Amino acid sequence: MKKGAFSAGETWRRWATLLAIIAAFGVNIWTNIAPINGLTVGDISNTFFVNTKIIPANYAFSIWGLIYLGLFGLAIYQLLPSQRDNPRLAQMGYGLVSASIAQIIWIFLFLYGLFPQSILAMVAILLSLIYSYVKLDVGRRRVPKWESWLINIPLSVYLSWISVATVVNVAIALTSINWNGWGIPPQVWTAIMMIVAATIAIIMRVRHQETAYLLVTIWALIAIAIAQDNEPLIVTIALMSSLVICLFSLGSINHRKLTIDNG
Repeated sequence: MKKGAFSAGETWRRWATLLAIIAAFGVNIWTNIAPINGLTVGDISNTFFVNTKIIPANYAFSIWGLIYLGLFGLAIYQLLPSQRDNPRLAQMGYGLVSASIAQIIWIFLFLYGLFPQSILAMVAILLSLIYSYVKLDVGRRRVPKWESWLINIPLSVYLSWISVATVVNVAIALTSINWNGWGIPPQVWTAIMMIVAATIAIIMRVRHQETAYLLVTIWALIAIAIAQDNEPLIVTIALMSSLVICLFSLGSINHRKLTIDNG
């Protein structure tokens, strides 16, 4: 984008991003204040899926407050006059718009008990966020401090939580259709999925120098351990995975400093 060439299309995209985030936030608040069929998303999870081992403790979902705080910061930041000529922000595309729309669709599908169908909406959220994350080249391109805090970090936090939420959503959907896990105990499946989540977090650290993504993954793993504190396997894997993520992150930081010091 040439300097001063803040096109009408780009103006609309940035406003659409803000409006879509407001809409998704509004629907979230509304369905908690006036639940459809008298049940919130949390009520459904706690009532009908108590045996789904990978659902985190209730407190973990408070992260949505941080996610929306970050998203509002992102949406407002991109509309500032000082960002008019920032070509990087244009590369975000309509990822957050489609993610917000898919979020609204997911809420209604879940609240109406359409759990298998809700996976499609959740995957749409995930793919939309991955699109914007990749287009912005988060963590692999040097950006000003404020842009990192108001663009990169909110997107990383949202993507990390949705990555975990997708796994939880699939587990809930499979439970709803009475899938027997091919005879493998749910505790083992949960352990496997936590190891996969930890591995993805480590990959994100290597490829994108991520910290926010890792912290959210650890937040989710600890919350799963707390929710399943009577399951030794799950607690052990959750804590070990969190420890491995921390150690790897510290190791990569030290390696990077050593590389810089050595020129």
